[in-house]
Amino acid sequence: MSELVDTTPCAAIIIIGGVRPDVSLAAALESEGALVIAADSGAVHAKAAGLTIDIAVGDFDSIPQTLLQELESAGVKIERHPVVKDATDLELAIDVAIRQGADVITIVGGHGGRVDQSFANAFVISSPTYSHVSMHAILDSALVSVVHGGGGVTFVGDPGDVVTILPLHGDAVGVRTEGLEYPLRGERLPAGTTRGVSNVLLNHEATVSIEEGTVLVVRPSPELS
Repeated sequence: MSELVDTTPCAAIIIIGGVRPDVSLAAALESEGALVIAADSGAVHAKAAGLTIDIAVGDFDSIPQTLLQELESAGVKIERHPVVKDATDLELAIDVAIRQGADVITIVGGHGGRVDQSFANAFVISSPTYSHVSMHAILDSALVSVVHGGGGVTFVGDPGDVVTILPLHGDAVGVRTEGLEYPLRGERLPAGTTRGVSNVLLNHEATVSIEEGTVLVVRPSPELS
């Protein structure tokens, strides 16, 4: 007799620091039972939004110590790291989510005014190390999905919405789109190309898939409602 295996996706939300993000989607995901992880000062945003934090991760150099004490008193699991470390708080939080069994991760946060952090966030969420995880992000007003080789993403929006496809970590091979004004039919997008910038949604649904490599599918300013 075969053993039954639970294949239900395990979701995690990671709230990061920077400019206070729109956490309405995070609140909806939390209500569906997603694990809530605060990356350092993301705890401030999570608390302000009324989210129940399960785990707080980071060096906590940018969080009020009174809040940290409050979280500890509330039974929140605290994973503390030294200020001098080899990974950002976001990367540490992703690793925690995966150790907790998450295979769908949504990151919510703002840029905080540091362009280097924005680039670092883009590179870490698209890392091939996490290719087994369905990774999405709400960064400021943009919706971002990561697509690795052999995968794809389907999304909905309004006709005229801007959609950008950016290859990272090397060339993206066999890129195909459906529902976009400027279709790609199995083309190669070389690393560094801007060919995928500012495509346009034709109707209310589109799909992007690739055979090899990694791309970010970015919708710069869709409605988050």
